[in-house]
Amino acid sequence: MLNTTCENSKKGSVMNKAELIDTIGERLQQNRREATETVDAVLDAIKDAVVKGDKVSIPGFGIFENIARSARTARNPKTGETINVKATKVPKFRAGTEFKALVSGARKAVKSSTAPAADKSAASSTSTPAKKSPAAKKAPAAKKAPAAKTAAAKTTAKKAPAKKATTKATAKTT
Repeated sequence: MLNTTCENSKKGSVMNKAELIDTIGERLQQNRREATETVDAVLDAIKDAVVKGDKVSIPGFGIFENIARSARTARNPKTGETINVKATKVPKFRAGTEFKALVSGARKAVKSSTAPAADKSAASSTSTPAKKSPAAKKAPAAKKAPAAKTAAAKTTAKKAPAKKATTKATAKTT
């Protein structure tokens, strides 16, 4: 994950584009000019796709899309006069589940300041989508355990009727 906290920033403060460029430059071990080109390229690609009407989905982060708002009537809060608002298209961002978990505190971010460690965090982030939340961790294990028990139950179930049949047979003969 990207470490976007600045040394001088306080909780609840706004990270501007210059601070984002500095953070990415440090993370990728690039100079400021290269980091600026990287950030601008990513933002331009997202904007171009959304303007065309495409959705940009970044797994674990979110979805950028273009939505259409229909025409409606509204009121001017100052005068109370009704006005007609034209139909328009607006950009929309929906946060992904992993990003929501980080923001809510259900999951902790992996912090890294060097490029080699960034490779490790990238590798771990590809293996962590199965570990989105504590409930998600328990669900796969719970599904696997009953399958093993079911297989064991089937084998004992096959053996059990054979034993019962022999017991009944001996009871009938006596």
